[in-house]
Amino acid sequence: MKPSIVIFSLLLLFSGFSFAQGYGVYEPIKILVVTETSAGKKHSLDLKYLDQIIYDLSLHAKNYPPKFASESDKQRATRDVKTLSGMLDALVDTPQASPELLKRTSLLNSIGHNLDVPGAAQKADRDFQNLLKQQPDNPAANFAYGAFLGGSNQSDKALPYLERSAKAGYSDAYYALGMAHLMQNNTELALENFEKFKSHRPDDQSIEQIITAIKSGNIQLNAK
Repeated sequence: MKPSIVIFSLLLLFSGFSFAQGYGVYEPIKILVVTETSAGKKHSLDLKYLDQIIYDLSLHAKNYPPKFASESDKQRATRDVKTLSGMLDALVDTPQASPELLKRTSLLNSIGHNLDVPGAAQKADRDFQNLLKQQPDNPAANFAYGAFLGGSNQSDKALPYLERSAKAGYSDAYYALGMAHLMQNNTELALENFEKFKSHRPDDQSIEQIITAIKSGNIQLNAK
């Protein structure tokens, strides 16, 4: 079992998160755009359409376990991830890959990991590392990589990325840090980070419930 299933179940318990929307129908091949010019054919990517697909995928499978309205939706989403990842792989499997594209493929492949797509975790890790080599101080990238590692049973590796993101002012990183420490049964540091997150989101009732549960000793997680 992936440890993130435990984390996400906890999130569901306190947030009352619901999944009512179905996954859309897309044609991944349409991200490839061919334009006729005087110099010949020009190839480009329709990033707006790509972002639309990734956004929809994120709504259903950014966390583990994925949540879809039907099995057919899940199967279609899995096919879309496989197709898009395969199409984009040649463009990002290079040290000179575009950071803007790496931001998209790292998320796409992390979603693929949650959908149990073979090799997706390795691709996500590759893309996150490539992105951070080019933009080591990017708080959003550090947060995303830390969250990916934390959800892949690598909370010890996740911590420095999440801490870097938090120090840069990315407040969501405190929540992820709390979860990472909780997975290591370090409730003291988990509570400290959840309190910091609460200071940024004072109206968030779910974080108050988590803090109360920790203080009462009703939460104890183990990565397995």
